[in-house]
Amino acid sequence: MIPAPIPAALRALPWQGDITAEPLLGGLSNESWKVTDARGPHVVRFGRDFPFHHVDRAREVMTARAAHAAGFGPAVEYAAPGVIVVEYLNARTWGAADLRANPERVGDLLRRFHHQMSAHVSGAAFLFWPFHVIRDYASTLRAGDSPFTPDLPALLDLSAELETAQIPLPLIFGHHDLLPANFLDDGTRLWLIDYEYAGFGTALFDLAGAASNAGMTPDETDRLLTAYFGTLPDAPLRRAFDAMQCASLLREAMWAMVSDLHLSAPGANYATYARENLERLAAALTQFHSLHGPKT
Repeated sequence: MIPAPIPAALRALPWQGDITAEPLLGGLSNESWKVTDARGPHVVRFGRDFPFHHVDRAREVMTARAAHAAGFGPAVEYAAPGVIVVEYLNARTWGAADLRANPERVGDLLRRFHHQMSAHVSGAAFLFWPFHVIRDYASTLRAGDSPFTPDLPALLDLSAELETAQIPLPLIFGHHDLLPANFLDDGTRLWLIDYEYAGFGTALFDLAGAASNAGMTPDETDRLLTAYFGTLPDAPLRRAFDAMQCASLLREAMWAMVSDLHLSAPGANYATYARENLERLAAALTQFHSLHGPKT
């Protein structure tokens, strides 16, 4: 296999000695590389601000540094507008099966992350409320004449139904993008990476995102929630959680719809990804209504 050419922007970073580089595949919105210089391996990610996704790279760098200080993420070694270089961890990237097999580890990790991160973050507070994100995505899709625009009235009605099911919970600092690939396992501990959407919010979005993105079974979900809360949730909390699982899939689908208008990444088909998440949402919504009753 012929090595990928090293971009000039990558060569221009402050390395020690000669470098080798290989692209890291799988990202849907950023360009990432593994770079090795005289000091060892590093991970480089290029990415601009995405106002349509509420992504601010300066805030992401601050959060990544806070996550390292709190013991949850790799060290930030260099940052400049549009690029971040972090420590390369000798760790395995998780898949959905790993999350399903380790709900207790995930619940413990999220409980600690939610309660320890706020002591390390700085600057203006950023609030992540998925239902606001969904409404704002709808405005962006209408303004961009998205092919998904005819679906928006039904999706917004669904979002309102799911938001009504939520209950008051303590404000925590969450990750808000818990795809399986954002968990790393070094054999001893779990790490979290990619803090584009991190901010203050509700614990249920991270818990629901981890469960829905991994396709957890009801038993695995019970184990996740018990590890996080210390006991199985009561009926109102479980209804809120089940609604948030649907909201997590709805937000992911609409993220893809917006990305279809504004982003381009090698191998990424955002429209297909949106439809896949809508299909998963339909199945989750059927389950939600079977457990908690249809919308009245």
